[in-house]
Amino acid sequence: MLVCIPRVLNKAEVADFRRILDASEWEDGRSTAGAQSALVKRNEQLPPDSEVARKLGNRVISALTCNPRFLSAAVPLQIFPPLFNRYAASGGHHFGLHVDNAIRGDHLTGLRIRTDLSVTLFLAEPEEYEGGELVIEDTYGSHEVKLPAGDLVLYPSTSLHLVTPVTRGARVASFFWLQSMIRDD
Repeated sequence: MLVCIPRVLNKAEVADFRRILDASEWEDGRSTAGAQSALVKRNEQLPPDSEVARKLGNRVISALTCNPRFLSAAVPLQIFPPLFNRYAASGGHHFGLHVDNAIRGDHLTGLRIRTDLSVTLFLAEPEEYEGGELVIEDTYGSHEVKLPAGDLVLYPSTSLHLVTPVTRGARVASFFWLQSMIRDD
C-alpha cells in the first residue's frame, strides 16, 4: 500500500509553514532516530518539543482529520505528533536505507503507538531541490516519491525506505506515524 494524497495543505498554508520553518532553529536529526537509524541519518529537524513544532504539528493533524481520502486510506486510531525535517545540499543530507521503529513514544503527551503507517508531507516544491527522493521498497519494487508541496504519501512503516542525497537546495517536510484501526496493511 502506497497512497499519495494531494493538497492536504493548500499553497497559502504551505507558504505560511515555510515562513515559520525557515525562521526556526534546527537541530541534528539523529535526536529522534533509533540506534540503527542514527548510523545512516544525516539531516536536520525542528526540536520535537519546541513550541513551533507542536503548533505546526497540530495544524497538520487538523488538516488530516478534515481530509476524507486520508481518513479512508489510513483509518487512524492515533496519530503521533508530526515532526519536521530539512535535508540541505550544503550539509550533504540524506537518510540511508532503514525501517521505522515499530513503537513510538511521545514523552510530552505520554502517547505510545504501534507505528503501522508512515507519513511524509512535502513542504518544498520539487523544483526547489535536486535529489531528496523518498524511495520506498515493497513487494512490487522500488518507488521514488517526490511530491508537490502540500501533498503527502502514506505507506507501511515496515517498508524499507531511504531519502536520496540532496545535491541542490533543501527538501523540507513533515514526517510522522500513525496507528491504524486496521492492523494489517
